[in-house]
Amino acid sequence: MSVLVLVEHSQGVFKKKSLEAVQYAAHVAKELGTSVTAVAVGNVDNAAMQGLGAYGANKVLHTTESRLENFNSRAYTKVMLAAAQKESAKVIVGLHDTVGKAVSPRLAARLKAGMVAGAVGYPDLSKGFVVKKNVFSGKAFAFVNVTSDVKVITLMPNTFQVVKGEGSATVENLDIAFDDKDFSIQVKEVSKASGSVPLSEAELVVSGGRGLKGPENWHVLEGLAKELGAALACSRPVADSHWRPHHEHVGQTGGTIRPNLYIAVGISGAIQHLAGVNGSKTIVVINKDAEAPFFSAANYGVLGDALEVIPKLTEAVKRFKANH
Repeated sequence: MSVLVLVEHSQGVFKKKSLEAVQYAAHVAKELGTSVTAVAVGNVDNAAMQGLGAYGANKVLHTTESRLENFNSRAYTKVMLAAAQKESAKVIVGLHDTVGKAVSPRLAARLKAGMVAGAVGYPDLSKGFVVKKNVFSGKAFAFVNVTSDVKVITLMPNTFQVVKGEGSATVENLDIAFDDKDFSIQVKEVSKASGSVPLSEAELVVSGGRGLKGPENWHVLEGLAKELGAALACSRPVADSHWRPHHEHVGQTGGTIRPNLYIAVGISGAIQHLAGVNGSKTIVVINKDAEAPFFSAANYGVLGDALEVIPKLTEAVKRFKANH
């Protein structure tokens, strides 16, 4: 009766958010007196899977069906269902991202399991199985008591600290008989976002809005992001105006991020944008409009023209790095 966790990887390298999920599962398993089984899909070498043991996994079930190299929600659900049945899993952990949002509800329905989507806390077992999650676009918390026999939880990425320990996981093949129906949805092309720091994984994010006045001014943000080692993001109006690619759009209708530092430049802070970023540990707002709603949500605020403030901030970061 292990705790099951779906781990995602990019070209064989497990993502930070998946390591968070493994450690979360290990915490739950310890409370329940059981073990952790991770499920890996696609082309990953044994050493990488064994390495999940350093984050709390005891076993990794691996399936190498070639058609799973590209994400397919129906086929991934079949993989997780087979793994859950093989391990008699009572708790299944996923991520509150594109993969998790597509697979976890399907899996919960097939297993008749209760589900908590977007958890931000460990289960409290003193009063049942109570899990903390965000509600109302992050403006409040709810504590959900899951009473079903099988429980499915998806985690908000970048919520739980990752600490590498020691240990090695055993690896077993998970053989599944797929049919054509499992792949009735086919991926024709995959376009990957370029950039040194993936937005969903970034601990530092610099984001711009219409206050930058046009795409020709974006180089000032790029310079700051480069010095900080941060990812770039933008508001919806910026993406809709084609100043920046849509994969950089964060907010209620874009990506949800939870970096340690979020610097919002020239963004008013409408509720739709806040819904995607208000889980950030520290928010810095730079805006020349003293009435911008974002200031009320910020930990720090700078009142001024972004095109004047950002170059000075970039120079200050350069000086700091040179002296440390």
